[in-house]
Amino acid sequence: MSSERLIYLPLGGAGEIGMNAYVYGYGRPGKERLIVVDIGVAFPDMDTSPGVDLILPDIAWLKERRDQIEAVFVTHAHEDHVGAIAHSYEALQAPIYARKFTANIARRKMSEHGHPDDAVTVVGAWPQQIKAGPFTVGFMPISHSIPESSAMVIDSPAGRVIHSGDFKIDRTPGVGEPFDDALWAELCKDGVKALVCDSTNVFSPLPGRSEASVGPEIEKLVSGHDGMVVATTFASNVARVKTLAVAGDRAGRSIVLLGRSMNRMVEAALESGVMKDFPTCISPEEARGIPRENLMLLVTGSQGERRAASAQLAQGKFQGLELKEGDLFLFSSKTIPGNERGVIRIINQFSEKGVDVVDDSSGLYHVSGHANRPDLEELHDIAKPQILIPMHGEHRHLREHVKIADGKGIKGVLAINGMMIDLSGNAPKVVEYIETGRTYLDGSVKIGALDGVVRDRIRMALNGHVTVTVIMDADDEPLGEPWVDIMGLPETGRSNASLVDVLEEDLSQWLNRSGAKTLRDDDKLNDGLKKTVRQSAQNEIGKKPEVTVVVSRLN
Repeated sequence: MSSERLIYLPLGGAGEIGMNAYVYGYGRPGKERLIVVDIGVAFPDMDTSPGVDLILPDIAWLKERRDQIEAVFVTHAHEDHVGAIAHSYEALQAPIYARKFTANIARRKMSEHGHPDDAVTVVGAWPQQIKAGPFTVGFMPISHSIPESSAMVIDSPAGRVIHSGDFKIDRTPGVGEPFDDALWAELCKDGVKALVCDSTNVFSPLPGRSEASVGPEIEKLVSGHDGMVVATTFASNVARVKTLAVAGDRAGRSIVLLGRSMNRMVEAALESGVMKDFPTCISPEEARGIPRENLMLLVTGSQGERRAASAQLAQGKFQGLELKEGDLFLFSSKTIPGNERGVIRIINQFSEKGVDVVDDSSGLYHVSGHANRPDLEELHDIAKPQILIPMHGEHRHLREHVKIADGKGIKGVLAINGMMIDLSGNAPKVVEYIETGRTYLDGSVKIGALDGVVRDRIRMALNGHVTVTVIMDADDEPLGEPWVDIMGLPETGRSNASLVDVLEEDLSQWLNRSGAKTLRDDDKLNDGLKKTVRQSAQNEIGKKPEVTVVVSRLN
């Protein structure tokens, strides 16, 4: 029996949607040579991570084994797969491989963080392969909602693993490569040890629709409207962006791109050659001199992001352009769960302006980039894997996907973040549990999810904040009265008196009652003042605020 093993370890993206990071290793236990597939981000929300800019996977386990890492491979250019590449580069120092379009995006991120462009190597599509220690890895084209998406074909001494990446089965994607049945059949004919597979749409029972199906519907909508037309979609879905632009162009409208990411993605698609014949665009400045019925704006912010172009237009003018009564706003996108409030806020703001809003409730103007259940089963049938490991999904998605696999006679393995699976032999098993978590990018600083910074911020947001200042003289007696400053709290409470006055009076009484032993001990003084403020505030306003105590002693 071999002393070497093939392992799979998700550090992000398994048990959640977003923040994808997957590790494969081969070798003696604890000494495996490692490769990483994707290092992406998740996005914060005001309820659970206020003030945070990005959420990154915790790569502490990888950092400790930096000398064992052969390479990082990026399946495609969506932020939840490539977004943390630059943030993790300094810690891992591993070469990065990606196809041309993805490499274009990754290199821009590396440059923004002061890392060398040449750390990212452009790789061609299958059958080109990269040697990475005991692994040989190739980029197998697969259709998705962004160009040059690839499944990773990972060959090792223990067999072939196919990591699907995000995918759908689309034979007419518009921009990017269609799903190639013959190529996939050839790839899988000699056997697949394990298929590690996208699970996002496992609960969608109908076959997925092609990107080509939305073009005619969008053209019909745009050409039938008299006012200005504005459309938003995921900037990375350049096939949809092109469909929208072509629809506007055919309707005789000038096209304007609004939003940094929209412009960046179109530039990357043109520079890398994955998209050609994109309609000529004009600048926002030029658009101001054109009749609004002759304009079509393509804007960022399909998920209700507060700083994106859609939100700016909903609030008023953006780059000199404004929507008015009778204009049309199209959401050519699906609202990601958790983003509903932001999207509804924008819809209502447009409604107040008299703008007609069309979303995807009809199913005409958007198709998903992920495989529905019948398409997942089609890939199972093509690959015929010995083992199926669901990924890219919440726990319920992974569990359902395992049920499908087991029903087809494939060994399904439910592996969430931190579960190391030994794929050697014929019986995959969990061999280790790795502590995983999240790292927050907070401004320009990375903080751990358990550091308490975000927890304290949430507490302050929920309960307000009080600062207490006390001056003690050389004899350890209060010099004058304590005073307080309040933030995020009402000025008066149940007694109809000033909250500040009530707190200061209660603090004075507590100080006058305290003995010399308490007044000499900063810790006891601090605890007593905090407790007094919180009890007093609870009586007055029904809340226990966060409290900061400042004690100054005169020697």
